[in-house]
Amino acid sequence: MSGSFSPSQTTRKPGVTATSGGVVAAQHALAAKAGAEVLKAGGDALDAAVAVSFAIGVLEPWMSGPMGGGAMMIWREDEGRAHALNYGMRSSAALDPAHYPLSGAGKASDLFPWDAVVEDRNVIGGSSVAVPGTVAGIAAAHGRYGRMPWKDLLSPAIGFAKKGLHVDWYAALVIASSARDLAQDPDAAAMFLEDGQWPKGSGWTALSDIRLDQSRHAATLEHLAQAGAEDFYKGDIAAMLSGDVTAKGGFLTMDDLAAYAPQWSDPLEIPYRDGRLFALPGLTAGPTLSHAVTGWTKGYDAAEAASPKAHLARASALKAAYAARLEGMGDHESAKAPGCTTHFSIVDRHGNMVAMTQTLLSIFGSRVVSPSTGMLLNNGIMWFDPAPGGPNSLAPGKRCLMNVCPVIGEAPGKRFALGASGGRKIMPAVGQISGHIIEQGMSMQEAIEAPRIDVSGGAQVVADERLEGPVTEALAAAHPLAMVQRLPFPFAFACPAGVLREGTTNSGTTETFSPWGDGIAAD
Repeated sequence: MSGSFSPSQTTRKPGVTATSGGVVAAQHALAAKAGAEVLKAGGDALDAAVAVSFAIGVLEPWMSGPMGGGAMMIWREDEGRAHALNYGMRSSAALDPAHYPLSGAGKASDLFPWDAVVEDRNVIGGSSVAVPGTVAGIAAAHGRYGRMPWKDLLSPAIGFAKKGLHVDWYAALVIASSARDLAQDPDAAAMFLEDGQWPKGSGWTALSDIRLDQSRHAATLEHLAQAGAEDFYKGDIAAMLSGDVTAKGGFLTMDDLAAYAPQWSDPLEIPYRDGRLFALPGLTAGPTLSHAVTGWTKGYDAAEAASPKAHLARASALKAAYAARLEGMGDHESAKAPGCTTHFSIVDRHGNMVAMTQTLLSIFGSRVVSPSTGMLLNNGIMWFDPAPGGPNSLAPGKRCLMNVCPVIGEAPGKRFALGASGGRKIMPAVGQISGHIIEQGMSMQEAIEAPRIDVSGGAQVVADERLEGPVTEALAAAHPLAMVQRLPFPFAFACPAGVLREGTTNSGTTETFSPWGDGIAAD
């Protein structure tokens, strides 16, 4: 045993299957249900993605939202091909690197072990906010493939925001984990805390109905629904957003927002045994996934996929892939950092798919709320190294390097959409779950539930304690090893969500221990 929690307790999440409709797998069941209702109404997978994106930004606001960024992989059944769309954040063209002097006080206090900056200006507060891309990305995809009106697809999110997020035990726990930082911003404190310091919902009773006041968020979404996505970048919302960030000491101008554009590209195609993965190129985890998978499949045969030899090959290949990433791409996120992202996967009845990841970067982003819009702001500036001269050093008008890794995968007779939240833990999880499907013929549920390892930087290998025996003995002989139990909080591994299509049957599920996540069928 690796801790105090019950080793005999069994937790399962059976997933869902649809024989005549689509499936949505998301990290909040209500958001997944909103997407499934869109599919039931005849919407495309991209229509459902719009609904889920905005809904989950209300229901899980500390992970993602309109003020963040991300990326998606899209499969179009009629075209027989995949498309990659990157809508990551970028630094303001007006950003002044001199505003972020190094403090000489060791390493930063959050995700990345950069040299610390005076007052953590790149981590917390208005000066940590980067130009958001989520709205532009989802609008671009909807404009190309959507079938239902934009305003109708924002309706579920508006309804959730008007009602306010229910602060259950899980929400209260998440808020409590960041209460000290949230208390520094009056607008964040008003939304998430009682008396400016105590987390809302701390009564911990099953019948409590404490809710966040998200009425301002609802009003902004109502305006966005009527005015269209362009308003976020060139209209009233853009003016409110840039004004709020400037007032809180940040660098964000109307020109930054008006100039923002998502990037369409051809995906990476990664051979994987008798299947393949389509992943994002560029400043994402896609190239690192390609490096890792290409390396580890050379170390064992498909028939040995569950063996100690295979786990050793994966560990070694992941170490090599991350070493190359850290040296050449500039991403130095701590492997111990919490996951602060959300992912959802969708398949519609025609076989079109979306694997979409969106993030504020840190949990609660900048820990700052825009008072005019009612939304949490990102802290994308933290993605950059504040020390000059590196491949990812802070500079104006620069794109951020992200750990997102949504994929479309293929195995004989199967296709799947998959991704995860969890920072640098994302890519190892996506690669291994994909391997379980391609090499071992598992269902999506079996693949997500199967024990796996995490190697995401540094010398240590982290193994699910269910692998204890020959696998962990072999790993321990070659690497420093830690064994952990999968639990609802905190996550020791990434938190995946995937859908799979075999013939005309669709299925999907999410991380077994995610308290809110689920797959919802649109049958």
